[in-house]
Amino acid sequence: MRRKDREITDMDQILDIVDGAKVLHLGMDGGDGYPYIVPLNYGYELLDGSIVFYMHCAKDGRKLERIRQNPKVCVELECGAGLVSGGNIPCRYGLTYASVIGWGTAEIVEDEEEKIRGLKLLMKNQTGREFEMDGRMASAVAVLKAVVPRFTAKARRE
Repeated sequence: MRRKDREITDMDQILDIVDGAKVLHLGMDGGDGYPYIVPLNYGYELLDGSIVFYMHCAKDGRKLERIRQNPKVCVELECGAGLVSGGNIPCRYGLTYASVIGWGTAEIVEDEEEKIRGLKLLMKNQTGREFEMDGRMASAVAVLKAVVPRFTAKARRE
């Protein structure tokens, strides 16, 4: 972390960023020499010091193929973006933000109960509401799980 003055290490503050972001950018090996990054809605839970993210997607496609080939992923989330004016001096302009970047592994969830739990977490994070889910609903989508034991967070506030 180059800017130690912006580093966030308090887990409650890190989870505030995760709560506020709403879109997770999932980076993975693209298989063609280039990274592959997709924006996804997500839910999450904290488990043994790792942030465990759940995302849903279609039951087939490039994301699933890439995760099967190489489960290593990077996640990025940000919130609070806003312009900091530099007046008439372009080099003084900047951005307020808070972000989390993490590294871990992803898998396709096969267990129906875990899929349902992941989808419930996703809906709770996205809407703030609790929803009932059943196996029929869970079977309509694929659910990805990314376990992220290593992460950093930083922010620039006004």
